[in-house]
Amino acid sequence: MNDSISKASSRSGPERLSAARRAVDTFVEKPYFGAFITAVIALNAVTLGLETWPAAMQNAGPLIIAIDRTALSIFVIEIALKLFAKGPRFFRSGWNVFDFVIVAVALTPSAGAFSVLRALRILRALRLMSMVPQMRAVVGALLGALPGMGAIIAVLGLMFYVAAVIATKLFGATFPEWFGSVPASMYSLFQIMTLESWSMGIVRPVMQVHPWAWAFFVPFIVITSFAVLNLFIGLIVNSLHMMQLEDDRAERDTAEAAAHDERLLVLSELKAIREELKTVRGTPDDSPGAVRPG
Repeated sequence: MNDSISKASSRSGPERLSAARRAVDTFVEKPYFGAFITAVIALNAVTLGLETWPAAMQNAGPLIIAIDRTALSIFVIEIALKLFAKGPRFFRSGWNVFDFVIVAVALTPSAGAFSVLRALRILRALRLMSMVPQMRAVVGALLGALPGMGAIIAVLGLMFYVAAVIATKLFGATFPEWFGSVPASMYSLFQIMTLESWSMGIVRPVMQVHPWAWAFFVPFIVITSFAVLNLFIGLIVNSLHMMQLEDDRAERDTAEAAAHDERLLVLSELKAIREELKTVRGTPDDSPGAVRPG
């Protein structure tokens, strides 16, 4: 008797803990909880920006600091609840690890060698990416496009190197500040690729000495700015499209699985009804060997 009571009490503790974890997990996954955390992140991003405004700190400094500390406390409670609910599974999600690191950086001391990390508190605003599904999709698409981007970056780097060597040999003697060496030429070509003061700042002065220089710079701009860089956009858009297709496929599979389970349930219920009908038809009163009264 005592052994059964002790076993039941030993089982009740883990069961209660498991039930509490399920309840907390259900709570943190509620849409209104995510909306509340998103609002706190947005408010905290505003207060962190106001801390850099002397007039705001002079007029409402204590309030701004109080809001910042309250927001940090909410973030710590949120992470603690998720750690309790999910356990080791918490660190299987990259977004959870990202949130954990951001909050941990915000908890670093404000003096000494960690004072630089305190300046990174504004990174809390990046948590909006983990809370807003649309932002998560964009980041996921960007990460999914990284392998293809590596190949494009390699091609772009090779083109820059070839163009820098040519520019150094063509314009290095007359414009050593811009094209005196391969690194200087690569930096000048990068400025030209971004279309930042490329015409009046670099190309037209070069054309005053070398009138034919446009034949080098114009094809370079067309190839790098209008062709290669647009491949990055194409890769990201394609990655977004593939992610959407995967999400649609997952939803379709889930719907088909639910429909299949429902069909199995209906078939099992029909089978049970058939068994009940057979039992009703084969009652002892109607059976051939049944004993009939008087």
